[in-house]
Amino acid sequence: MNWSLPFPSGRQPVLARNVVSTSQPLAAQAGLAAMARGGNAIDAALAAAITLTVVEPTMNGIGGDAFALVWDGSQLHGLNACGRAPQAWSPERFAGMEHMPKVGWDSVTTPGGVAAWKALSERFGALPFEDLFTDAIRHARDGFPVSPVIARQWAQAAIDLGAQPGFTEFLKPDGSAPQTGEIWRFPAQADTLQEIARTRTESFYRGALAQRMAAFSQTCGAALTADDLAAHQVEWVEPISTPFGDRTVHEIPPNGQGIAALIALGILEQLPYRDTAPGSAARMHLEIEAMRLAFADLYAHIADPAHMEVTAAQLLAPAYLQRRAALIDPQRAGSYPPGQPSSGGTVYLCAADAQGRMVSFIQSNFKGFGSGVVVPGTGIALHNRGMGFVTTPGHPNQVAGGKRPMHSIIPAFMLRNGQPHMAFGVMGGNMQAQGHLQMTLREAVEGLNPQACSDAPRWRINDVGALTLEHTVPAAVVEGLRALGHAPEIAPPNSLDFGSAQLIRKLDTAPGEPSAYVAGSDHRRDGLAVGF
Repeated sequence: MNWSLPFPSGRQPVLARNVVSTSQPLAAQAGLAAMARGGNAIDAALAAAITLTVVEPTMNGIGGDAFALVWDGSQLHGLNACGRAPQAWSPERFAGMEHMPKVGWDSVTTPGGVAAWKALSERFGALPFEDLFTDAIRHARDGFPVSPVIARQWAQAAIDLGAQPGFTEFLKPDGSAPQTGEIWRFPAQADTLQEIARTRTESFYRGALAQRMAAFSQTCGAALTADDLAAHQVEWVEPISTPFGDRTVHEIPPNGQGIAALIALGILEQLPYRDTAPGSAARMHLEIEAMRLAFADLYAHIADPAHMEVTAAQLLAPAYLQRRAALIDPQRAGSYPPGQPSSGGTVYLCAADAQGRMVSFIQSNFKGFGSGVVVPGTGIALHNRGMGFVTTPGHPNQVAGGKRPMHSIIPAFMLRNGQPHMAFGVMGGNMQAQGHLQMTLREAVEGLNPQACSDAPRWRINDVGALTLEHTVPAAVVEGLRALGHAPEIAPPNSLDFGSAQLIRKLDTAPGEPSAYVAGSDHRRDGLAVGF
């Protein structure tokens, strides 16, 4: 592993036997405190995740979804806690719309993340469930100073979502958002978290909190009901994977977008990628083209697996990936239709402990605060995950009641020679799959340490297919991409469009020694990696 830090960020990697890396320092410290109280990596991840709903509400909340990959010391487990569309939703409800609504009640699906907290705690945790809420409740009740990036996002949300039902609860009395360093308190959210902890989530899905959500939905003429909430179940899933050299990268299977990262990696394995120079236009060109091919398949085929016409295995078949790779011209940018295989605003965090357990965890309200709908007196900001459906008749991802949308939030996990190697993720809409691709390539091919992997300049294909580069991409590389037929836009220095990475890589230790790790946290956010 290369321990140098070739890209500017001002951060050093963190090395310790027990580590937590999140996008907000108070949440990272909550996770580490849980381990100091006798908890393991799973407890740390959950304490951090629950705290993030308070200290980083601009990107996640109590009313969102969650996914996880957990290495329990000997085996990798996947958890899909995605909620489903209200049963009352039908294609006819959204007929005539070119796209699904982006905000408001008609973007709200059943929130599944709270159930993930319980499921992970019951199966893998060491601490009592209520103990995981200690820091989150304290910060919500006593207040915390708002950090800089979150203050920027909050101010924009006040403009975009201020008219949505209940959203003013997340604003000051004058209708503005809290500024950097200002103390924010939300006692109602503290009460809600205390109720979730006390009832082990039962109140949220079948009790008093569920009734308040359902009643507010009915008052607003929306579709979400108490029956929709009561019907929610998490699903333990077998992770999908693809080999890449001596690494194997794992993702949650569809309905998530993680398969796009695996498709792109599989395509690059068919190309002379390792023959190109690190950081060069030629290397970045191949990465971008592979991702464009992967996105074409993602948007055409991925949905609730019960409604997919192809399988993940078919999309990851080496013969299919070889055919797709053959479409790439190493000398020229292209555009790609989807293939047809042969028949047959988000937070990411990771944690690891000295006993060898590692967790890759992600939860989200989707776009910023989500739908903008906040259940009065609860601090429950509901996500807008319904935006992930399409309205196209006959499409496998067409909106329908009881169906899970194609999902953007994805945790990732890497094995090396069959052993746990790295828990990682990059939050940020469709940046996540392409972020996973870039983190894998920086670590597996270029040998960078986790902080340097995160610091490296990024590229992004946005929601309409335009290529954007970070301002730190060298001018020669930009010109090289233009010569290859790309039309990159250069993002401003303060852009938040390139996501936020957190990474924990296992270090080599002597047999019988407790595990040790090196962690990185993205300088593009307020985050922090901590350990002891």
